[in-house]
Amino acid sequence: MTAGLQGSLMVDVAGTWLTAEDRHLLRQPEVGGLIIFARNIEHPRQVRELSASIRALRPDLLLAVDQEGGRVQRLRQGFVRLPAMRAIADNPNAEYVAEQCGWIMATEVLAVGLDLSFAPVLDLDYQRSAVVGSRSFEGDPERAALLAGAFIRGMNAAGMAATGKHFPGHGWAEADSHVAIPQDERSLEQIRANDLVPFARLTQQLAAVMPAHVIYPQVDASPAGFSRRWLQDILRGELQFDGVIFSDDLSMAGAHVVGDAASRIEAALTAGCDMGLVCNDRAAAELALSAAQRLKVKPSARIARMRGRAFATTEYRQDPRWLEALGALKAAQLID
Repeated sequence: MTAGLQGSLMVDVAGTWLTAEDRHLLRQPEVGGLIIFARNIEHPRQVRELSASIRALRPDLLLAVDQEGGRVQRLRQGFVRLPAMRAIADNPNAEYVAEQCGWIMATEVLAVGLDLSFAPVLDLDYQRSAVVGSRSFEGDPERAALLAGAFIRGMNAAGMAATGKHFPGHGWAEADSHVAIPQDERSLEQIRANDLVPFARLTQQLAAVMPAHVIYPQVDASPAGFSRRWLQDILRGELQFDGVIFSDDLSMAGAHVVGDAASRIEAALTAGCDMGLVCNDRAAAELALSAAQRLKVKPSARIARMRGRAFATTEYRQDPRWLEALGALKAAQLID
């Protein structure tokens, strides 16, 4: 593999330390990233040690987590319990608070040796989708873009690149793509006038985008993450986005419409994803790995831009910026 370029698969591991099987998988050059889940996490020191052991094996791997806040927060014990994004929007100082929240989240994630959290959620809250719900900043697209932009400023100030999800918007489709194949019957014009607004406004601030496992039948018969129409024509072409495209987890039910794991990773990479996530299913990850090896996909140079700038010390809680940010969330009554 060319120096500086990373593989096109992001995988996971089963426990709080690496097994021999994990090490074998992570040594494969087609693997370019690893995402951790709650089962991999005990406390900050343990996560730092896990990160260090992964770095010792593959210094180039991109290490990720879902640390949005609210109900989607994998790092809990020893970390700030972040509010749901919808709770921020109800605050009179919402933009300032969103920026401080983004900074706190990114600082804590970087301090344990990880590169990024897949955040923020740019889906609009239509009060239809239970899987989105309070993860969304707002139902109003302009205000959602404003608050997400502030959250991203905080992330960037801490040293973390931002990933907007779930393009072009998961808020209207009612089904949960983790367990079903959602459909959004609206026209491209309706989606463009609403759900695409935050993505369009934040194109220059987003280092990455994650598409939805949702079918928009008036636009394309394939889910967005497998659609050249969505990823190439609209995201790359119309919105002029030049960052990384991560697939959502290809083990989710919403991806099964494409076939087995080998078919899914091939379809995602062919459609325009730079990296495909295959999580919570080691057999599927190995099948996807075999497909990636067979496909000989050229690694994307864009992925290296996602590497985090780790906080210089784990003693970030003594930093004046930390005290200011924490004070802002407490004053807004968003944390205890």
